[in-house]
Amino acid sequence: MARTIGSHGPKTMEAIRKAGLRLIFEHGYAAMSLRQLAAEVGIQSGSLYNHISTKQELLFDLVRDHINELLRQLDRALQGKQQPSDKLRAFTAFHVTYHMTKKREVFIANSELRSLEPKNYEEIVALRGAYEQRLAAILAEGVAEGEFEVVDIQVATFAILALLTGLTTWYRPGGRLTKEAIVAAHEKLVLSSVAPAGAPDRASPRTPSPLGGLERR
Repeated sequence: MARTIGSHGPKTMEAIRKAGLRLIFEHGYAAMSLRQLAAEVGIQSGSLYNHISTKQELLFDLVRDHINELLRQLDRALQGKQQPSDKLRAFTAFHVTYHMTKKREVFIANSELRSLEPKNYEEIVALRGAYEQRLAAILAEGVAEGEFEVVDIQVATFAILALLTGLTTWYRPGGRLTKEAIVAAHEKLVLSSVAPAGAPDRASPRTPSPLGGLERR
């Protein structure tokens, strides 16, 4: 590939990150070479070392930045929410919406966790634990205040996250349901799963039916 950009500066680093994200997503971390990455960006292989020291560094930075951004945006989404049910609804809406638009980042953060070196692995697991703890704290607060009925907080946390993150395996833009309908459906699933027996349905106060807005294309 002809050289298309300079080998220095933030624009080159951003191009390296974008190309690395796509190549790892499409081919896997083990199969991607630095030579291939350099060709994709349009620079000489040696110029990569002006920006990254190893392929491992690139993977670690991509995964770490993804989870840190996830945490930052979640904390903003939860601001101003007082009741546990409102926090859980906000958590669900944020997680689903974010994962609709970050398919590559989510896939790599999950599938390439095994490719991280031990020190990097430990740091990423700690960050993932911080995100999980946000949800666990919401569930625990809801149980303490009598809003939720949960047999085991940790099991419920992992089950809810698995349900919400599973969307990345089947969601495609322009499908039968609008994004809003998909979010509302997940809100109803999550809120109803922790509601005490006989409690009124508080899953989605915005619309009478979470599947009301259907797209047929």
